[in-house]
Amino acid sequence: MEKRNDIKPKVYLFVFDGFSDWEPSYAIAEINNSGKYSIETFAVTKEPVTSAGGITVLPGHTIEDECIKQAVMIILPGGQAMEEKKCGEVMTLVEYAYKNKIPIAAICAATSLLADMGMLDDIKHTSNAPFYLTQFSSWYKGENNYAEEKAVTCNNIITAGGVYPVEFAREIFKKLSLYNDERLEKWYQLFKNGVWAE
Repeated sequence: MEKRNDIKPKVYLFVFDGFSDWEPSYAIAEINNSGKYSIETFAVTKEPVTSAGGITVLPGHTIEDECIKQAVMIILPGGQAMEEKKCGEVMTLVEYAYKNKIPIAAICAATSLLADMGMLDDIKHTSNAPFYLTQFSSWYKGENNYAEEKAVTCNNIITAGGVYPVEFAREIFKKLSLYNDERLEKWYQLFKNGVWAE
């Protein structure tokens, strides 16, 4: 018998006006359909937000809700608001997740938020480019740990460039143990290269 959504482990997606909806799309769809986890959204308030693609989202939770502290992962999409430092309210929650070893997955502009918090200084990570992080984070000191890779997992932090949502999703699935290696590779080949394998 399938678990009810309210008792499944929850992955929380941060949403805000202008968030890049395509960046977490592969990940959240597969997680939600896996039967193992449920996806919940949260924002600064419960007011509707509109994604970069024009989709209106009614957040299920606010950053103040205690339930988010029980997350099995927090996903941070990119968006212009991240670059413009308009998402600072989420930092306290991200810091809590970091200190309590809750995995954090950040893509594109969201990596600049982690850079602002010093979370990328001492771990292997990636983003859109090294100069991108120095341009959008005055506090970034992790150049020596930057990896020219599409997506990187180090400890409990996943980072990815904005044009690599499939690789981002793959790293998330690995961290959540969503699939075994064989099924994960089949999924990747299908969505990255259009190759279907039985």
